[in-house]
Amino acid sequence: MPVITLLTDFGLKDGNVGVMKGVIWSIAPDAHIADLSHTIHPQDISEAALVLARAAPYFPDGTVHMVVVDPGVGTARRPIAARLGEYYFVGPDNGVITMLLHRIEGENKRVQFVHLNQAHYWLPEVSNVFHGRDIFAPCTAHLAAGVPLEDLGDPLKNVFRLDFPQPERFEFGYRAQVIHLDHFGNISTNVRLEHLKGHKVGSVHLNGFNIPGLVRTFGDRSPGDLVALFGSTGNLIISIVNGNAAQHLNASVGHVVDIRLER
Repeated sequence: MPVITLLTDFGLKDGNVGVMKGVIWSIAPDAHIADLSHTIHPQDISEAALVLARAAPYFPDGTVHMVVVDPGVGTARRPIAARLGEYYFVGPDNGVITMLLHRIEGENKRVQFVHLNQAHYWLPEVSNVFHGRDIFAPCTAHLAAGVPLEDLGDPLKNVFRLDFPQPERFEFGYRAQVIHLDHFGNISTNVRLEHLKGHKVGSVHLNGFNIPGLVRTFGDRSPGDLVALFGSTGNLIISIVNGNAAQHLNASVGHVVDIRLER
């Protein structure tokens, strides 16, 4: 049975997620639909790109990942579909697949893009403000039901990509950035395990707070302690044991994090 994931900034109050599921099941009644998240910050394409890249590898081959974080809906931005390795994507051409695309390209896997311009795969009437319902959901359903990607639109050579900041190496370590704040208030940075391989972290600095070294897991310190460690996705994170580090440190996406290495 086909597997589809949904990732949006819609929330759950207004019924829009349910409407898209109704459209999908009307076309592909056997589809299994998984909700990645519907609480992406409104119009936050970068956050959606991060969540998609983290989640996609845990789904079976052939999964269709539909993303509707689409502040440019109704404008000249293109609706697209893509094959990314063993996965498929449907959504706006606004950079939301950037991180997953980089990973797939780094693994030298197949990549293919199409412009969703074959209107007979859309709903008969298309709103200027709800392409999730009228274009993306039906195209996702047709793709999951076996319609070849090539039939959904004309081929594209490239798509829009976001410019994600990379950590900077300097004399004493790395200058990084906050890239995500999760539900628990954990602060994720753009420094990864591979950046620090062979090095020992002496301290981590954010917004005037100094965190000595790294721990292995949250339970290595007492409740209320501020810690730095590697999260489940391989990124360096800053946390408070049983607390909310983002609130305590007044952290926001884009804030600078300095990682000092022992010499």
